[in-house]
Amino acid sequence: MRNTIVVVASLLTLRASPLTAQSSVTIYSDGRVLARQEFPVQLPAGLSAHRLDLGMIDPGSIFPTAPGLNLSRTMYDVAVDEQNTMRRAVGRNLVFETGSWSNGIRDTVVAFVLGVQPERFRLQDGRVTFSRPGNPRYPGDLILVNPTLDVIVESTAARTGLPLAWFTGGASWQASYQVVLSGATARVTGMAAIPSTGLALEGAEIQLLAGQVGQAGRNAGIPMQADRMYAAEALASSVGAQEESIGEVHLYSLPGRHTLVPGLTTTSAMFEPASAGYARRFVLRGVLPWYGGLGQMQEEQPQPVEVVHVLRRGAGTDFGKLPLPGGVWRIYQPDQAGRLQLIGEAAGPHTAQGQDLELSAGAAFNLTARRLQTEFTIRRETRKTIAQAGYQVTIANGADSAATVEVVEARAGEWRLLSSSIPAERLSSSRTRFRVPVPARGETVLSYLVEVTW
Repeated sequence: MRNTIVVVASLLTLRASPLTAQSSVTIYSDGRVLARQEFPVQLPAGLSAHRLDLGMIDPGSIFPTAPGLNLSRTMYDVAVDEQNTMRRAVGRNLVFETGSWSNGIRDTVVAFVLGVQPERFRLQDGRVTFSRPGNPRYPGDLILVNPTLDVIVESTAARTGLPLAWFTGGASWQASYQVVLSGATARVTGMAAIPSTGLALEGAEIQLLAGQVGQAGRNAGIPMQADRMYAAEALASSVGAQEESIGEVHLYSLPGRHTLVPGLTTTSAMFEPASAGYARRFVLRGVLPWYGGLGQMQEEQPQPVEVVHVLRRGAGTDFGKLPLPGGVWRIYQPDQAGRLQLIGEAAGPHTAQGQDLELSAGAAFNLTARRLQTEFTIRRETRKTIAQAGYQVTIANGADSAATVEVVEARAGEWRLLSSSIPAERLSSSRTRFRVPVPARGETVLSYLVEVTW
């Protein structure tokens, strides 16, 4: 019993100075932030207790990052309001300022805090009151400026420094790409946009994680308060982020140390500007439903012709060697005066090394299409329904140059092409493509007949 009392007494007296700045963070696109910091405290061998000011965190996620350390117990207090400050004063004497003055000094009384909800105080004459006897003067050890974590650490040996990691929130990131077209090539730049809704960092290392990382469930108890403001610092760098593969995700480490300010969005270059081969495709989507029955069209319907921008990313090229996180792609082209104009915008997926990138970034202006169902028959057999439908697609070209439009029909299950006016390519068991040449200032009509079973 004596040894236990000694240990507990030492735990109550060893405290670390509150620290707030994270030294290293990894920001996930879904809003999670993994923070890492080594706190400069003296750790004796055995048990010791420390108070750390970490702000809003997920208390169940904190763990030591060095061998020989174990967190025996943690107590996380997020209550920074006065009601909870009074709760922490239960079992102690508090000084209260009254409304009276004596010789220019405000009178005070001392009362023992018996409890809260409701508040109960025992005065020095033994009486108990349910009303505060004045305005309380809270000692500093009861006040929390930020949510505070008390930790009991077990160390196998004495050491200097307590390295910890934990999850918090308040920031996310998204990749943003700019593509400038010039003939058959494109110049590509990529930036990481980092909006901070509540995460305040000063002089921290920042890493950005790209990929799909499972999440058991969001912790609703991590609201991020913008209660610390620092001077903004530009994150852009001519060096670009250092990329590495870890597990099944990719990690981008921004060079240098940086500052994040709640309410502001900062950006950083992800890679050096790169050149890529460029091609443009025109695509017209089919009308077959992916599943279920096939219906009858009543009237001729206009359809948009998609403009698909293709960036070539051969494995042997500098651009092809880059794994690209999913993000927003903006495509620019100079006008006759050399001014860049936005001609397309698309959301691109995560793209592995060596894979071409196809961006559906808008509809063609000079290419128009109309679709008419020319015939429709349906019959029902014992356990299935079979429908035949004929379509006529008229594609007009208002430009001075010829174009090729890819008409793509896609459907799961059992279906087949019976006939067509233009030869078809079977891309897979579910996709068939027609390459339709359309002359300048002219039009082409594609007719085909399909049979669908369900």
